[in-house]
Amino acid sequence: MHAKRTIAGLAIVLAILHQDLWNWDSKHLVFGFMPIGLFYHACFSLAAVTLWAFAMKIAWPSRLERWAESDD
Repeated sequence: MHAKRTIAGLAIVLAILHQDLWNWDSKHLVFGFMPIGLFYHACFSLAAVTLWAFAMKIAWPSRLERWAESDD
């Protein structure tokens, strides 16, 4: 149960961080060519993928899968 709450909390944090108001007016380039907003969202996407992988590994309801695949 603790893992599910952690995943839910991290999902809420990601939802809040998705609104990157601080990068809208920045003209800073990362690696000399990539706008900071694009780099931020690329990193954000990697964080979202990591969270989803963690959710599937830890909090996936495997008991429901076993029930669905059973012959009963």
